[in-house]
Amino acid sequence: MNRTRRQRAVTYLGLSLGLALVAGPFLWTALSSLKPEREIRRDPPTFWPETWTLDNFGELFGRVDLGTAFANSLIIALVLVATNLLFCSMVGYAFAKLSFRGKRLAFGLVLVQLAIPAIVLVVPQFVLIAKLGLVNTFLGIILPTVVAPLGVFMMRQFISDLPDELIDAARVDGARELRIFFRIILPLCGPPLATLGLITFLGAWNNFLWPAVVAQSEDMYTLPVALNILNDFEGTHYNLLVAGSVVVIAPILFLFVLLQRFFVQGIATTGLK
Repeated sequence: MNRTRRQRAVTYLGLSLGLALVAGPFLWTALSSLKPEREIRRDPPTFWPETWTLDNFGELFGRVDLGTAFANSLIIALVLVATNLLFCSMVGYAFAKLSFRGKRLAFGLVLVQLAIPAIVLVVPQFVLIAKLGLVNTFLGIILPTVVAPLGVFMMRQFISDLPDELIDAARVDGARELRIFFRIILPLCGPPLATLGLITFLGAWNNFLWPAVVAQSEDMYTLPVALNILNDFEGTHYNLLVAGSVVVIAPILFLFVLLQRFFVQGIATTGLK
């Protein structure tokens, strides 16, 4: 019994340390956003604010058009979530359950794309977007990530485990592939779709490099790009940066708390353990 208690105590201690390492920076950022800048720069630093203030958020919204940037980020993220959920699941279904010439080669190309760093593709993608005349447009920001290789892989792994008898029975009843996909396959893909949606939203919301390259005017800036304006010639305004970080992080934390049950289940059922 004592051995069991010791093991449990060690487990709880390890989990507590892990939680502190993961949640500590977020808590520090949230508390720092409520401090005046002189207290943030203090050496040694204070963890708990000695002077509470919301002036950082007021000054932040006064310097940067966060309303437009927030709307831009939300539009881009939601469109990318919708396109990835639809197209990645359709491609995953084709790879998992349909037979066609070049299937193995096509899926191999998807796996190769998973190994290519995204930064390598920035220059050729920008050249293509520029030739299409899509610079400084929502379509130019969205188009390169309409379908993510990771999403295709995840959906293919999950759909492969669905019983073929369901599809065969539907085909015997005269159902076409699109009807099978929308009426049978998609309703069974709740966990991986939630996982893919969360991953896609997180990537689109936090993406800085590609929107910074494509967006040429402030009315097209996303939140990460707009916050970069705060690094001006006067120096770094840490109070505004931590306040902006809270604005960026808050929707992600809310979404993760809302979908975390489906996220864990989706990871466990798509071969990504």
